[in-house]
Amino acid sequence: MLIALVCGIGATLAYQSLPSIQKFGLSFWRTEIWDPVAGEFGALPFIWGTLYSSVLALLIATPVALGIAIFISELCPAALRQPLVFVTELLAAIPSIVYGLWGIFVLVPAVRWVETSLPASVRALPLFSGPPLGLGLLSAALILAIMVIPFISSISREVLKSVPAAQREGAYALGATRFEAIRAAVFYARTGIIGAVMLGFGRALGETMAVTMVIGNNPKVSLSLFAPQYTMAAVVANEFAEAADALYLSALVEIGLVLFIITLAINAASRMLIWSMARSDTFTPEPVDVEAAA
Repeated sequence: MLIALVCGIGATLAYQSLPSIQKFGLSFWRTEIWDPVAGEFGALPFIWGTLYSSVLALLIATPVALGIAIFISELCPAALRQPLVFVTELLAAIPSIVYGLWGIFVLVPAVRWVETSLPASVRALPLFSGPPLGLGLLSAALILAIMVIPFISSISREVLKSVPAAQREGAYALGATRFEAIRAAVFYARTGIIGAVMLGFGRALGETMAVTMVIGNNPKVSLSLFAPQYTMAAVVANEFAEAADALYLSALVEIGLVLFIITLAINAASRMLIWSMARSDTFTPEPVDVEAAA
């Protein structure tokens, strides 16, 4: 049933984007021009902005989320554990638009201050160049990181709770310190933790409103953390109601199809990674030559 639903969604998106696919072909994926007036559409700026902001958000969020999960499950006093779990999970219940408003009034000015405080020699580097607006990729990545931390930490915490006590007791019996015992538990639960990280990645890829409000919405490919950029979900949300002709609408639907394909590819890659790690954990004893052993 689920497979049929996924195939149906993909088939619908592909059918609705046929005019754009027939006119632009694979060049739609690799060209940077987005000009509805001239009828020229290329999705590369949106693909770049989506992947760049999501990967950067994941790099920021994963250590923090894993630290929260380890502290709550392994180190936190019992009296504080439940309040901290409640506060962490409460972050996941905050609407996206509220994150966006907070980003505009708090995060964007803070990023602008950081950018203007950098020396001119640093701001001349491609990674830190850009207008001092505060609206840009770094603001989007930071707000995405805050939004995915509850998902990664909650699942990682549950995975760590499911680690058998014998794993920790065995580590202590071998003379391990508390840090080494925790590291052994994290290693035992690494497959589930990777799954939690990939779930957070999928959440970051599809986020729309909060990112739209702080990323600047400029369809230009740039390496700079401070330059305004665009994402696939944001351009569909912003321009779908303004699509005046069939080709424009088809191009927006094809962007949705591209996002759908990228999400499926990432999920498939994560499943293959988890499957390969699970196989490597399986021990298969080698056959013993009885005569040689005798």
